[in-house]
Amino acid sequence: MAYDVLRAVQVDDAYANLLLPSRIRRAGLSARDAAFATELTYGSIRMLGRYDAIVGIASGRRVENIEADVLDVMRLGTHQLLGMRTPTHAAVSATVELAREVGARRATGFVNAVLRKVAARTDAEWDAAITEGRGGDALLATRWSHPTWVVSALRDALAAERSRDELAALLAADNVAPRVQLAALPGLATDDDIATATAPVPSADDADRTDHDDATDAADGTDGAGHRTDAVDGAGDGPTADAETGTVPPVRSEADTQPVSPTGIRGVSGDPARVPGVAAGRLRVQDEGSQLAALALSRSSAVRAGERWLDMCAGPGGKAALLAAEAAVGGAHLVANELVPARAGLVRKALAGFRDGVTVVEGDGRRFGRDGAGVQYDRVLLDAPCTGLGALRRRPEARWRKQPEDVPELAALQAELLDAAVRVLAPGGTLAYVTCSPHLAETRGQVDAVLERHPGVLEQLDTAGVLRAVAVRDPQVADGPVAQLWPHRIGTDAMFVALFRRVG
Repeated sequence: MAYDVLRAVQVDDAYANLLLPSRIRRAGLSARDAAFATELTYGSIRMLGRYDAIVGIASGRRVENIEADVLDVMRLGTHQLLGMRTPTHAAVSATVELAREVGARRATGFVNAVLRKVAARTDAEWDAAITEGRGGDALLATRWSHPTWVVSALRDALAAERSRDELAALLAADNVAPRVQLAALPGLATDDDIATATAPVPSADDADRTDHDDATDAADGTDGAGHRTDAVDGAGDGPTADAETGTVPPVRSEADTQPVSPTGIRGVSGDPARVPGVAAGRLRVQDEGSQLAALALSRSSAVRAGERWLDMCAGPGGKAALLAAEAAVGGAHLVANELVPARAGLVRKALAGFRDGVTVVEGDGRRFGRDGAGVQYDRVLLDAPCTGLGALRRRPEARWRKQPEDVPELAALQAELLDAAVRVLAPGGTLAYVTCSPHLAETRGQVDAVLERHPGVLEQLDTAGVLRAVAVRDPQVADGPVAQLWPHRIGTDAMFVALFRRVG
């Protein structure tokens, strides 16, 4: 199963978080076996760059010269040996048998020899071997299994708030599987829903499940509707690291049971679909970073009955559901827009419990203010399409698919969507610009540019102050008119939020 998903990711550009859960359900795996398959699949994809470096040394070949199916088999075996601590004999035997099963019988001897060489060294010894002669971002990229350009982008984003020495801790956090976080929808979730969400799962076979099949925020971000990602549990106050070598203490479990969002729930065990409040739709699987981004808009000021709100890029509906709940409590009306029809269907499903006060529409978000409708909105959420570099643990293949050439195209789309948001923002209204990426071209660069394009029209709000007021504990954001959340600090996705008010 893990091999099939890994091949589909490599060959068909499949998304592991969409494909694997369906395979697990079809196979009827126990929770324990499902957890093993999940970690084997996602861990192998996350650490692909590091494992390729190890396989290259162990085999004495360039990995580009190893047949693709054989290489994928060895990636899985290497993760079992170094990432899952599977006993050597079991990992090697199972991997050699897998090679036979997938039609690579010709390479079983080669696979056996390479994996035994991998097993002969500890992970620390392999780390020294693969980083020898490297320095700077190239060393960090190899050690923490990120493309070099991503490491450089994350370094720049941290440097913008004078936190460059946290880079290795951030990279380490990207490689830790996220745990489930839930959102308790205001006005709907009950105290009993919240209490039962963290109750022990009755079945002893249920293992803690990682939050990879969360339908709230995807990491794609390639169309005008916006694709997003979600969430991780990180390292509390954040371990510090040697800035040059990238050595860092193990990412410790940040107060897993202590949410940062006022609607957040942590400490969920087992399958979240079995939680009564989730099954009833009053609780939603959603990263707390996404929750805070939505709540920064809805709670930035008191809501007046009759306000009109717009979610410009609503698919697949996670933030829209939270906004709909907030709007219902305050007497506002939410319009949720989505470009892609299939994703618009997901938005309708997410908002099905809100019969009044919610409208779902389809279309390119860039049309707003040019469609002749003449409608203005008091609050606008632009959760823009982006590279998704803030949620690499959730979408393990994303780090290998995105390229630096993608950034200018996405930045141009973000700018056009921002201009549309400004056009329909009512005087005195609030705009929240949100990305699930810390890349400066998608975050601070966009903020500076939209202010230059609309002089005297927008004023920046104290976004950091708003988030601190909304959060139930310190969100650990830098002071200023923009806010960047980080997984290694508070265990959320690396969401960027900037709040504006239209001068009126």
